[in-house]
Parts: sequence; C-alpha cells; structure tokens
Amino acid sequence: MPPLLLLLAVLVLAQSHGVASSGGGFYDPKRVTQISWRPRAFLYSGFLSHAECDHLVKLAKGRLEKSMVADNDSGKSVMSLVRTSSGTFLAKREDDIISGIEKRVAAWTFLPEENAESVQVLHYEVGQKYDAHFDYFTDKINLKRGGHRVATVLMYLTDVKQGGETVFPNAEGGHLQLKDETWSECARSGLAVKPRKGDALLFFSLHVNATTDPSSLHASCPVVEGEKWSATKWIHVRSFDNPPDVMTDLPCSDDNEMCPRWAAVGECFKNAKYMVGTKDTLGFCRKSCGVCDA
Repeated sequence: MPPLLLLLAVLVLAQSHGVASSGGGFYDPKRVTQISWRPRAFLYSGFLSHAECDHLVKLAKGRLEKSMVADNDSGKSVMSLVRTSSGTFLAKREDDIISGIEKRVAAWTFLPEENAESVQVLHYEVGQKYDAHFDYFTDKINLKRGGHRVATVLMYLTDVKQGGETVFPNAEGGHLQLKDETWSECARSGLAVKPRKGDALLFFSLHVNATTDPSSLHASCPVVEGEKWSATKWIHVRSFDNPPDVMTDLPCSDDNEMCPRWAAVGECFKNAKYMVGTKDTLGFCRKSCGVCDA
C-alpha cells in the first residue's frame, strides 16, 4: 500500500473511534479538520481548555528570554532578526496539567512522548514575528539528538485581535483560500491559520518515507493588534529524551537493500526497533530513516 494511503488508513480509523493513550491522553476526532495534504496539516478546535491556556501563560511569564534560531552551519542557537519573539521552555511533566497535555499530543500524533521536546511557550507583541522557516534541520549537530523533527504541534494560547497568523507559503492550493479584510497582508501569501485560543495546529515536516517536505515552510505573521501567546511541541523521528549515543559516532548506512522501500511504506515508525534501533543497538536502515548524519 502506498505510504500516503497507510497514513490515511490510520487517520480514518482514529477519526472513527478516537484515540486514548494508556496514561489517559485522549483526543476527539470530531474536532479535527484536515486543512492541507501538502504539507500534511490538521487543525484541532479546542485542543486545550481556556484554563489550560491560561496556566501555560502564567507559568511562562517571568521566565521569558529572547527567542533564538538554529544556525544552519554550526547548529548553535543564535539571535536573529527573522525571529523577534520571546519565549521559554517548560520542563516535561512539570505539573499535572503539562503532563496531561503531553499525553494528549502523543495520542493525537501517534508519536511517543519521549520523541518530543519540552513545551516551548512563545510571546509575540505588536510587530513581532518569525519569518518563513523549516522545523527540520540542515545542520548535523541538531540531527544527533532525536534526528529530524517529523511533526510540530502549535497550540494557540490567546486570541489575537489582528495578525499573528501561521502561514504556509509553499502549501499546495494556498492561493485558493478565501480571505476577507480580517486577515493580515502576511497571511495572504499562502495557506494560513488564525490563532484562536485553545486551538492546535499539527503539521508534518517530513514525508512518511522520512524525507524532508519543502511544502512545510511556514511563518508566524507579525502581530498587528493585541498580543499572541502560543505553545509549541516539536516531535522527532526517534527518542529525544534517551538518544542512543552509540549511533552518533558511526557512519550513516543501510544494512539491507530493501531499506528504502521499507522506509517508503512507513516502517521507520511502525518497526522502529529494527529500522532505527534502540539506545543499545543500531538499527539496520538508519540512512533511509534519516536519523543519522548523511
């Protein structure tokens, strides 16, 4: 079965029955809308309660620092005019509310909690923005821990009076989206999503065969009026909490000629122990799964 059809089958099953994790994470498929297939993007109405949104904002206030970006060559975090917000990371399982949100993210995305980074809360004031960028990496340093970011869950913690939209300039069919005068000029450059308190946007930065998806290019439009608070969960192709150190010092390779074909049908995620490996053992298709240095 083609990889896209495999993904569709899983999503259809989930939307028919709902999904619950063993730890109590649950999502309601009736609130999820597919907004794009290139990139794969889905909008969840009311993913967070207003109380959860307020809690995350309260935790972040007083901890905020200037937002950084990853340098394309060195991989180091550096300041840049392309990203002018402020933000902070909240520790995993910092409290029961954060723990519940993390379980819900895992249930919705079908990706393990250990593959995700901590929640990053961001604050945008008038004029602040994040120019178009990819969430996957181009440097080797960041790839060593968890591999590429395969998916992003962007949670909106406040309404924004005007501006602050998330826009995908390369999205297929973005020019067909109808926009009235309530959309900012930035949002008119592609497929866009308005920030609404409690909603969450899930999009994938990799295709299901683990190759990078250029259509996932996205930006946070400047806030025109009001302020914007959001929370981001980046999720990697393998464990971010317990990276298998043995992998990082060895050349990237496939040990089976079938690896590219298996990766194309989603085996990197379905059969990760064999394809990618564990903390103690190397997988047999690390190159095709895109989890090590090229």
